[in-house]
Amino acid sequence: MTTPVVSIAYHSGYGHTAVLAEAVSSGALEAGAQVHLIKVDEITDAQWEQLDASDAVVFGSPTYMGTASGAFHVFAEASSKRWFGQDWKDKLAAGFTNSGSKSGDKLHTLQFFQILAAQHGMNWVNLGLHPGWNNSAGSEHDLNRLGVFAGAAAQTNVDEGPETVHKADIATAEHLGRRIADAARVVTLGRAALAGVAA
Repeated sequence: MTTPVVSIAYHSGYGHTAVLAEAVSSGALEAGAQVHLIKVDEITDAQWEQLDASDAVVFGSPTYMGTASGAFHVFAEASSKRWFGQDWKDKLAAGFTNSGSKSGDKLHTLQFFQILAAQHGMNWVNLGLHPGWNNSAGSEHDLNRLGVFAGAAAQTNVDEGPETVHKADIATAEHLGRRIADAARVVTLGRAALAGVAA
């Protein structure tokens, strides 16, 4: 069986987003993927090659001032070398983010990731969950408690450390990891089957 390769390219300013990256990784591993965790502010040539060889790339960043962090923007601009050759075309993409506010304009960060993926010709995988915590029977412990559809979104108080990332947000990020790994498996098996037909 073809094992999908999922890379998680992320920046974490204070450790909160790193918790989410680990959760995405855990979910993808649980779903049978090979996973690479790549800190974009420390990325090496070998890690760029890992991204090139991946079936799916998950983008992650805290939301600062209504968009992804400066370090992530540097990475995004550096990826233009791949854009020229469309090296990431038809890979899968997904994203996650964290901010101190319940909204915090996190959607703008996820939309930035979506546009980055679209420029590379990638195919976006959304969260695939109904919103949680939106009726009288719901609670803050629901998956997708912030009601975001484009990707996994988390909220952590600005005066608390990464150990306080909400368990529901961690579980939502794990769900995203499983979802992207499952989608990547479908794509890799489909490509293998098409290659067999062509042969």
